[in-house]
Amino acid sequence: MEKLEFKQIESPKDRDEYFDKVEYFSGVRLSAAYADQSKIVGVYYRNRLAAGYMLVTKPNFRSLLFVPDSVKTSNNFFKNESFEMMEVNGLWIGPSLKTPKMQMRVWMQLIKDVFFCRKRYVLLMRDARNRTMEKFMGMANPVNLYTGASQQMAGEKTHNEIEVSVTTRWKIILNAHKYTLELLRRQRKAIASSRYRDSNQSVKARSIEVA
Repeated sequence: MEKLEFKQIESPKDRDEYFDKVEYFSGVRLSAAYADQSKIVGVYYRNRLAAGYMLVTKPNFRSLLFVPDSVKTSNNFFKNESFEMMEVNGLWIGPSLKTPKMQMRVWMQLIKDVFFCRKRYVLLMRDARNRTMEKFMGMANPVNLYTGASQQMAGEKTHNEIEVSVTTRWKIILNAHKYTLELLRRQRKAIASSRYRDSNQSVKARSIEVA
């Protein structure tokens, strides 16, 4: 089994590398100041940064900066104490984690880390057009808080259209089996794809021999 190493990123150099990766994969540049109130987890494969995520456990939360004030006023969720909340941000998984099992290990470690933060609410934000992230976040049964154009703040940048939602750490744990089922589905798909390629290569080889 390919070994993945999970490490907390703390040095300025390693943080910059993580921010560069987030920007490359998402198009959004996170600020160093925001990282000061966060725990950044880097996933290393063959001693190289291959995935990562940020856990923010103190307000103010970046995801809520882009939600219009009218939504915050009308939705009772925003009456909750902000110190009962946390946020998952800056999640990316690079192409070097090729197998479904390697990718799923990142998700499972993220679930574990979120649970042990012991916050009541877990805030999630994604590019509203990203269907892959929609599927994975949907496994946690989140409640939608806002979908639409982001309320741009001075010095902040995000996707043109965002989805901000909230779930709980218990919902995430109770729905963890869905990630296992997704792993099995992806493994079956990868095996079928590999067999299809091998079959095509075999046909081509026989065709060359006949010719």
